[in-house]
Amino acid sequence: MNKDFKSGFCALIGMPNVGKSTLLNAIAGQKIAIISEKPQTTRNKILAVYSAPEAQIIFTDTPGIHNPHNKLGEYMVKVANESMRDTDVVIFVVDASKGIRPKEREIAENIDKLGIPAVLVINKIDLIKKEDLLPMIADFSSMNDFEDIIPISAKEEDGVDSLLSAIKHYLEPGPMFYDENTVTDQPEKAIAAEIIREKMLWLLDEEIPHGIAMEITRMREKQRITEIHATIYCEKKSHKGIIIGKNGDMLKQIGTLAREDIEKMLDKKVYLQLWVKIKTDWRNSDFLIKNFGYKDDDSI
Repeated sequence: MNKDFKSGFCALIGMPNVGKSTLLNAIAGQKIAIISEKPQTTRNKILAVYSAPEAQIIFTDTPGIHNPHNKLGEYMVKVANESMRDTDVVIFVVDASKGIRPKEREIAENIDKLGIPAVLVINKIDLIKKEDLLPMIADFSSMNDFEDIIPISAKEEDGVDSLLSAIKHYLEPGPMFYDENTVTDQPEKAIAAEIIREKMLWLLDEEIPHGIAMEITRMREKQRITEIHATIYCEKKSHKGIIIGKNGDMLKQIGTLAREDIEKMLDKKVYLQLWVKIKTDWRNSDFLIKNFGYKDDDSI
């Protein structure tokens, strides 16, 4: 092993909708996490691997830290908090356009108690005036002795290289945990399911997408095409009607947009078949939360 080679784990944390998934995709160089303007898009830890000749950084994009309203929400916050403890560097992402929110002050103070190197990333700087940035940096600096404060625009991929350089500085010499060509630990089946859910987040009303779970029931590779059968679970009969739409138009639109992205991911033609079923109040069912892949033990 090259004694100068560094490696380590970094957790991306922050409130919902601050751009963690966009940043993760920019680092990975491809879509592995779904993106939406609606909050609480990410439900599980999503791992991305950045490999360079001198270092390998393993990132986890965690669910946004929020005040949960159901058992699924409790699980999401638990995942985010546990990620902070099991990491080498914490990357705290905030949205510059929202100013500094009380919950972010609380998160900054909690990070300070961990004794782990922490980097503050002020994202979406393309949405604010330059003169508004310095007071924000000063205010955050008073809450936590961050190792670095790095302004970026993940959407424009501005400042991402500076962030990667900063992280490398705080890693210890270590092995290459993953093959250099690996970009994520997420199986194609899981990414396909999340891509479908992303399109529903884009197209449907605020309430409906958060009550949706996805299950890929078949993913079969053929010579020239990949056949995917997916079931969309929603919580109400009225939601099922909205997802399907008049004459099936909404479901067709969801399927068309999802298929295009899945084909880009697989670099292959895709046949995508969607079904919609009702699972009432599944977000408060321990069994169903676990069944849909959002829980890896028997307690939250």
